[in-house]
Amino acid sequence: MGKPLSRRALETLAPLEREFYQRPTRTVARDLLGKLLVRRLPEGIVAVRLVEVEAYLGVGDPAAHTFGGRRTRRNEVMWGEGGHLYVYFTYGMHHCCNVVTLRAGTPEAVLLRGAVPVLGEPLIVARRSGRAGKRLLDGPARLCQGLGIDLDANGADLTSGDATWLASDGVSCRQAWVRRLPRVGVAYAGDAARWPLRFLLDLDARVSPRRGVAAGGAGAATARPHG
Repeated sequence: MGKPLSRRALETLAPLEREFYQRPTRTVARDLLGKLLVRRLPEGIVAVRLVEVEAYLGVGDPAAHTFGGRRTRRNEVMWGEGGHLYVYFTYGMHHCCNVVTLRAGTPEAVLLRGAVPVLGEPLIVARRSGRAGKRLLDGPARLCQGLGIDLDANGADLTSGDATWLASDGVSCRQAWVRRLPRVGVAYAGDAARWPLRFLLDLDARVSPRRGVAAGGAGAATARPHG
């Protein structure tokens, strides 16, 4: 599940810079594995290590919210500059969050699908109504619920280090530990449903940073929401 971090150690880590997000979306998705997603909640600070994500490739991707150039109030953040959080509400019950990539006018993003806690796990469990265990943050809706991410976070600048940001503590995910699979719940997208744009750490893989910390992966979620 990953070695816990102290709040003091976490606060020494700077947010990822804008340039990290302005690269090709597939590259950003792959490189998000092992990164830390940090949230300041009213009850305290929490952090998780990302272990599953999906890339969505904008106007040419039938599975993306911006396919064919669709631009609405809901997806407007995707049309903006990379490094912002795109949050949407789906099925009348779930929030899902995405990291916007590239530059303004190229509406692509990476859906955050799964993570493991590294700081503040009791706070996360409480927000998940006490549902601890391997599936604590396995799936985009569970991830948002556990971290208290809702529409108030839509458009958040991930480079500011304000309430929500991403950081690196030196974890390196070897290619042999990474699986590329079709995305979940996008059968309506035709051939695009088979594109291998879901990146996740193998269940038995170990993530090894410079100082030897280990973290496990998360299984593929079954929830349908997508970015």
